[in-house]
Amino acid sequence: MKENETIVEMITRFTDIVNGLEALGKIYKEYEKVMKILRSLSSKWHTKVTAIQEAKDLTKLPMEEIIGSLMTYEINLAKKL
Repeated sequence: MKENETIVEMITRFTDIVNGLEALGKIYKEYEKVMKILRSLSSKWHTKVTAIQEAKDLTKLPMEEIIGSLMTYEINLAKKL
């Protein structure tokens, strides 16, 4: 995740990269994409990432759910600042 990048911007960039790779024949499982997103988040997201990893079965977690959860957390972070 780039500095000052929103979750929506990061997910859009991530999706563009994955779509480009899939066009070249590299297919990622949903679980792999979820893990790549969680690993790409900056340190200010560490608490949320840990909570997701401990509370959810990441092998069954859809991308839409992780994106929604991260967007909600981002809104809550912004309210605290």
